[in-house]
Amino acid sequence: MNEYLSKNFYGNTLLEWSMAFGIIIVSFVLAKMVYFFINRIGKKFTQKTKSRLDDIFIDMLEEPLVFSVVITGISFALRTLNLPELVESILLNAYHALLIISLTWLVARLFSAVADEYLAPLVKKSEGDLDDQLFPIVKKGIKLAVWVVGIIAALNNAGYDVGAIIAGLGIGGLAFALAAQDTVSNLFGGFTIFTDRPFTVNDRIQINGFDGTVVEVGIRSSRLKTLEGRIVTMPNKVFTNSPVVNVSSEENRKIVLNLGLTYDMNAEQIKKSISLLKEIISQNTSTEQNNPIGFNSFGDFSLGIICIYYIKKGSDILQTQTDINLKILEIFSAEGLDMAFPTQTVHIAANKQETANLN
Repeated sequence: MNEYLSKNFYGNTLLEWSMAFGIIIVSFVLAKMVYFFINRIGKKFTQKTKSRLDDIFIDMLEEPLVFSVVITGISFALRTLNLPELVESILLNAYHALLIISLTWLVARLFSAVADEYLAPLVKKSEGDLDDQLFPIVKKGIKLAVWVVGIIAALNNAGYDVGAIIAGLGIGGLAFALAAQDTVSNLFGGFTIFTDRPFTVNDRIQINGFDGTVVEVGIRSSRLKTLEGRIVTMPNKVFTNSPVVNVSSEENRKIVLNLGLTYDMNAEQIKKSISLLKEIISQNTSTEQNNPIGFNSFGDFSLGIICIYYIKKGSDILQTQTDINLKILEIFSAEGLDMAFPTQTVHIAANKQETANLN
């Protein structure tokens, strides 16, 4: 038996291989114990404190810590063996790299948990929807940056020339940027929308002949739901190169109403028309006060009265116009204030008169 255990297998005896395998098993058992200790004892202790930060820390610590215990046990077991110097160097570098990856994993998990616990509620309480969309993007960006730094540090400890890798990535990135200028422009446009905030989600805007409501603002493109109910996907670079009219930002909606009264109306009737228009507009609760109304033109076929009024923000614009127009028709008809027919009607009447004269 002793002779069999002392036989050499790949530079180590069977006993040495068995001891190394036993150490690996012990490391897994120890990792399980650590996990049990954190879940049963550590979490119970942190639940007694008022702060949520220690609960988050202990919850995020368990997986990376268990992983670190396992790779440390495996590394220690392999060091007990007689391995070639090159293999030992590779295993040592790999161990250091994995430890840094484990630490990076812990930092990324902690940041994500703290952001969800403390920052997300603040974002939800704030006014507007833009920060709600920006929060997950910033969160993912910071996590990506943490992982990039961690991977670079891990590669450096693994013996790679990080400087050469970064230089190569820089040249490759330049070539990629030249080949993807439109994508870069769209990303910049998305950043501009998030910083300048020319509009937010649910705002009605007008751009490049499209009129509709913003339903989504993304990093590369944004979606607009037009008044016809169609979804238009627009690259974000359009918003940096074209004027954007934010209809929702208006304090009120200006309405210009041109009325034409017949030429058989006298001056008193014109004055009465203006007075009635002022009364109709002022009595509507959806309009602002002090709306300009006046007798502004002697038209070819009518006496022109211009009525400018402003509908308050949040009011039903179409319904307000309908109510005012119906009221004008009702009151003007009752008061005998006749509005002129359209020009084409007059032309038809003139043609009939000319026909009668010819006959």
